Amino acid sequence: MPRPRAPIAEPLAGTPAATKAIVERARETVRAVAPEAEEVACHSRKPSSPSMMWKLFRYVAHGEVVVTIGTFTKHASMFFARGRELGDPQGILEGTGKDLRYITLREPKHAAGARVGAIVREAFALADESAQRRIAGA
Repeated sequence: MPRPRAPIAEPLAGTPAATKAIVERARETVRAVAPEAEEVACHSRKPSSPSMMWKLFRYVAHGEVVVTIGTFTKHASMFFARGRELGDPQGILEGTGKDLRYITLREPKHAAGARVGAIVREAFALADESAQRRIAGA
């Protein structure tokens, strides 16, 4: 049986003071780029170790998770499920996994910057293209 979704304000309760403004700015960036995306509160618990990430929000378009916002004790991150497919001329994407890439956000202004916005926009464009291909193939 699926768990009920947490109210959106709940994941921010207890967010480290040093990162709360970063997370809020990252949410604003995603909502500005993709206002139609579904914001889903993650059900992860506050980590017991400062080196562990606390997943807060996922953004879904066309049934596909596009980006997840999480926080650590002193910084936040945006994780892109199809990050390997994203262009990154400024070199801000990190990670070497099969698909996932992330951006480390150390200040609120980083989350609202044009470089982050461009990557978020491209990530949602990939989801839109996938949905269009599924529709055309149906």
